[in-house]
Amino acid sequence: MTAMPNLEQNIVNPLSHETEEENTMSMNRRHFLKGTSGATVMALAASAGLLGAGAAEASTWNENAFKAKNLNETVKALGGQTATESKDITITSPDIAENGAVVPVSVSSKLANVESMSILVEKNPNSLAASFNIPQGTEAFVSTRVKMGQTSNVHAVVKAGGQYYYATKEIKVTLGGCGG
Repeated sequence: MTAMPNLEQNIVNPLSHETEEENTMSMNRRHFLKGTSGATVMALAASAGLLGAGAAEASTWNENAFKAKNLNETVKALGGQTATESKDITITSPDIAENGAVVPVSVSSKLANVESMSILVEKNPNSLAASFNIPQGTEAFVSTRVKMGQTSNVHAVVKAGGQYYYATKEIKVTLGGCGG
């Protein structure tokens, strides 16, 4: 029985003027560059100060806030006493969400010195859906997608100047996203 030749080794691009050895070296170089380019970009970003230790990992997990069941419990778990309703906070979302598994929600604030923004879905098993730290000097705006099991009030909680404020919008859900 004769051995079959390895056809992969013998394939040479007919349009190329490279020899088989040059073609193999070119492929090896390509694989090496492809494999190391991501690490190079990360190293350059870190050395330029664009990527600090905090940028690569999530901020401290506030388990109590995510276990809270309503607006008042969540504000207390976030470090506040109470939240005051504010017209300077805007929630942008569809009035009717066709699929509760992916409901787009954006929050913006005209309040000065915004430190954090959180999104709560009142009727979800855990009401806090997302929480964002807002660096000083940046625009107070966040946008994400949340899961909603049913029609519910959505609260935006904003910490500004050490105080907590909120706005509320009802979003109707036609198809549940939290197991429904």
